[in-house]
Amino acid sequence: MFREMRRCKQLLSTEDTVAVMDRCTNGVLACLGDEDYPYAVPLSYVYLNDKIYFHSAKAGHKIDAITKNPKVSFSVIDEDTIVSENFTSYFRSVIALGKVRIVEGDERLEAFEALVEKYSADQPEEAKHKEISGCTRSYMVAIDVEHITGKEAIEYVNAKR
Repeated sequence: MFREMRRCKQLLSTEDTVAVMDRCTNGVLACLGDEDYPYAVPLSYVYLNDKIYFHSAKAGHKIDAITKNPKVSFSVIDEDTIVSENFTSYFRSVIALGKVRIVEGDERLEAFEALVEKYSADQPEEAKHKEISGCTRSYMVAIDVEHITGKEAIEYVNAKR
C-alpha cells in the first residue's frame, strides 16, 4: 500500500526513527485544505504509543481540513547541516502517514499530560495539572500512524560503519 523508500541504505531503524520523533519539538502536518489545495501547518506534538498527538482549536482551517479528509502526512526534520563545499546538506528526517481523529476520555488526558510534560517538564506539578484540567477550549487530535520512515544523509550512514 505504501511505497518503499528508494534509497533504502539511508533508511533509519525503527529505534532511530522513534528517537527522532521523541527528540524533535515541532513538525509539519500536511492535509487536504480548501478547494483541495494542500495545506501544511507547523505544530508542536508528542509521539506516544506509536501515535502522534497535537492540540488544536475547535474551529479553523486545520480542523476543517482533517474533518473533511482524515488522511494526513506529518514530517519532522531532526538535522539539517549545510555542507557548502559539497553543495549539499547532511540531514535526518521522518515522515509519517496516517489518519487523524479527535480523542477523548483517558486517551485525551494521557496525551495532554505527555504534551505538557514534553514542553513544560520544568514547571511545578500543580501548574501542569492546572493547565491540563483547565484546557477545555481545544481538541486533542491523534494521528494513528499507518506508515513511518526515517531517513538520513548517506554521509551519516557511512560514518556509522
